[in-house]
Order: sequence, then structure tokens, then C-alpha cells
Amino acid sequence: MEIITTRKLCKTYRRFQKQPGLKESVRALFRREYEEKEAVKDFTLSVSAGERVALIGSNGAGKTTLTKLLTGIIAPTSGLISVLGHTPNRLENDFKRQYAVVMGQKSQLFFELTSADTFMLFQVLYGIPKQAYGARLEELTTRLDVGHLLNVQVRTLSLGERMKMELIASLLHGPRVLFLDEPTIGLDAKSQHAVRGFLNAVNEREGTTILLTSHYLEDIRAVCPRCVAISQGEKIFDGTTEAFLERYPEGVIDE
Repeated sequence: MEIITTRKLCKTYRRFQKQPGLKESVRALFRREYEEKEAVKDFTLSVSAGERVALIGSNGAGKTTLTKLLTGIIAPTSGLISVLGHTPNRLENDFKRQYAVVMGQKSQLFFELTSADTFMLFQVLYGIPKQAYGARLEELTTRLDVGHLLNVQVRTLSLGERMKMELIASLLHGPRVLFLDEPTIGLDAKSQHAVRGFLNAVNEREGTTILLTSHYLEDIRAVCPRCVAISQGEKIFDGTTEAFLERYPEGVIDE
């Protein structure tokens, strides 16, 4: 069953630009010049329930824009997009309860609070029954071996410990789709291995669909059997990770 579908999806940004200098700044107050940037072009994609798919491309290729379109953060300029049977940018509550996003360089935790406090807030936001919440929290903290850190202030956690808490926060409500943007960035080898193993276990036990953006080839090899490569907003490869690495041994897209 297809859980994510796009057809000829496009996103164009209109960006203000001006020449340097005070004179040009004053001129821009009265006459602005713009350029159009196509971040995503005619993008067609189908992802089935339970798949683990890597989005690969250089900085500025369009990966983050595509993720924002799929999660409803931004609206497309044109084309069709459906995630979990919803149009993402309508941001319906039923849709938002079924997916989660983890970004390695941004946090959804409150640094001055403990992880336990943040998790309780998420319990209320997602309307998770108390008994189900307790069982789910115990299960996730046991898998990641962080139960002893629940009552520790987030700002005092190591990067690896915080990332594990980020994953727990994202999975408390049992999302059907998990979007991951550089989830292992800055982690040591042991923490990276733990995160990869955890993601595979979540996928196998719960059938969670995973879309992973990463510049680490080991993340892609270990987690995602399928790769979608993006260059200048266009899809240039969609196939197995094995085939991708045969074509691009270093993971560098030069097209």
C-alpha cells in the first residue's frame, strides 16, 4: 500500500536580491528585484508502508525542501502530494498525529527541563492514554538504555544521549511515518551504531515507514535498502542502495 505519493511535485521560491552598497539598499526600497529558485522540480515518488528510504544529495539539492513538503511545513507550488491519505499542508490534526520528524541539528526537547517533563507534555498534546503512555515510555527507554536519564536536565545530556531522547519523543505516539534529517550527525561511532540498530528494530517490530536524509554512507547502508538521489531539485536515481553505491561508490552525486 502506498503511504506517500507525489506526482510532478514542484516548489519554487521567489527570492529578493540586491547589489551591495548603501545606494543599492535605498534603491531597493522603491524597486525590488527578485529571482526564482526551483527547489523541487517535477518530482514523482511512491513509498509503500514499512519501507526504509534514504534521500541523498548534496547541500542545496532539495532534500530538506522535499521533507518540508511531505510534512506540510510548506505548500507546493504545483503538482500532487499525498501522505497517509492527506494533503500535508492542510495540517489536519489526524495527519499530524500519524507522523514524526527528527532533525539532528534541531531539538524538540526543552533544554531547561528534564526529558520526563517534555515527554509528559507530549502525552497531553497527542492525547496518549496514561497506561499506554507508561508502557510505551518504558519500552522505548529500555530499548535505548536511557531510563536512568529521564529525570536529568536535558542541557546536561551528551549529544548521543540527547539524540536518543529525541527519538523517544518522536515515537511516543506510535507514528506511522518517521522523517529523519541527519539523526547521527556529530555522534560517536558507538552512538551511531545504537541509533541505526534502534531504527531498524522500530521498523521491523512496528512497520514504521522511515525516510532518512543523511550524508553518512554507513547510515544509508545500515538502515535503508532503497535510495532516492536528488540533484538540483530533480530525482536522478531511485532504486536499491546496492545499485546506488555501484553507480556512486563514494556516495557523491556528480550529475
